[in-house]
Amino acid sequence: MSRVVVLFLIMLSLTAGTFAQKVISLDEAIKIALQQNSGLLKSTERLKSNEASVKSAYGDFLPDLDVSGSFNWQRNEGIQSYDPNIGQFISADADSRSWRVSAGGGVVLFNGLANYANLSSAKNQLDAGKFSLIKLKQDIVYRTTEIYYSILAAEELLKVRNENVKYNQKLLETIEERNKLGSLPIADVYAQQVQLGNAQLQAINAENALDAAKNSLLDYLALDVFENYIYTDPFGEELPENMDGMMKDFGDYNSMLREAMSNRYDYKSSEKIHESRLNNLTISKSGLYPSLTGSYSLSTGASVPGDLFDTKTYSAGLSLRIPIFNNWNTENSIQASRVNVFEAEEDLRILKRGISIEIKQGYLDLSAAKKALEVSSKNVISAGENRKINNEKYSLGSGTILDVLQSDKDYQEALRNKIDSKYEFYKKRDNLLNALGKLNYNKFEN
Repeated sequence: MSRVVVLFLIMLSLTAGTFAQKVISLDEAIKIALQQNSGLLKSTERLKSNEASVKSAYGDFLPDLDVSGSFNWQRNEGIQSYDPNIGQFISADADSRSWRVSAGGGVVLFNGLANYANLSSAKNQLDAGKFSLIKLKQDIVYRTTEIYYSILAAEELLKVRNENVKYNQKLLETIEERNKLGSLPIADVYAQQVQLGNAQLQAINAENALDAAKNSLLDYLALDVFENYIYTDPFGEELPENMDGMMKDFGDYNSMLREAMSNRYDYKSSEKIHESRLNNLTISKSGLYPSLTGSYSLSTGASVPGDLFDTKTYSAGLSLRIPIFNNWNTENSIQASRVNVFEAEEDLRILKRGISIEIKQGYLDLSAAKKALEVSSKNVISAGENRKINNEKYSLGSGTILDVLQSDKDYQEALRNKIDSKYEFYKKRDNLLNALGKLNYNKFEN
């Protein structure tokens, strides 16, 4: 096989591998997460149960209706009867059949307002479920972006590590040549060989970290981890623009807290749960009041089906029940409902404190991330210039290999800090937006 054919086959296989890869943007990843997240799918299904409960609560106001039918057959054998014509007792058999159809039901006319409270409770539970579902969607958006940013950061770091391997490989070759010429000691060669080995280890670790980040996202999106995907960077290598303006958009703590109380769907859900607990307290108290129910029925019966409805019986009635003593069961139910109301109120207070802490800490974290990004960006410039100067001094013979190695380490550390700070800023920004209840999920569901 000629070299041209071999080269063509190699290029063809590489091209096929490239085309096999699928592109997943950040927006696409969020859309997939909102479609396939297991917790979201389960919560969506549970809403159907809440909707059925509301429908059932409405049904409690309506009269019910039952229809029943019966058929009975009876045979008596050896019945003794006196026959005056022959003047003696004779034995005979007899069959009897009966058919019966009835319809009827009842309606609750008053039960201490328990039916109204039950309807309100079911509606509040449904609203609470819907609000919780929205908050879950916002959390999914945030979690997806968080993992996606980790992939982008790992990709940038891998590029840096690979470039550092090339840099140290080239530097080692230069040192080895100068050593052969006798201008540098063999110790410098060994020192640079160790530096190159460390750079290669860092590149291996960076590649492994990138694979782990990709697997985390694919697992979160419920995608095949053996598929190859390309991840696009929506930001590029540039730093976030107008960070000061972004910080001003969040305002002061009090305004952010008011905004969160208005936007946070988990807080709205807790409020609805509290209202539902109050409704349940009303239901418990209904046991103290009289109840009034109505009943109605229509029935008919005959010995043969054709005679059904020849005779009919109608009935209607009212039933009043006045509770006198029920073994303190009503009192126990009321007390249990009061405890549930108290717990719901306490949950609201705890959640409000938690939201307040989230906002304050989230703003502090974002401010710190902004400062860290500004400092790390300047450090990259300084560390890069320092490495360049030490390389030039070493080339001229006025510097040491230790200065070169240390300046390279400082430069690599500065690059890593800049990458971490850049994506940490985006993560902290999204975290604060989520704490304020402002993460948009609607645009990813279209």
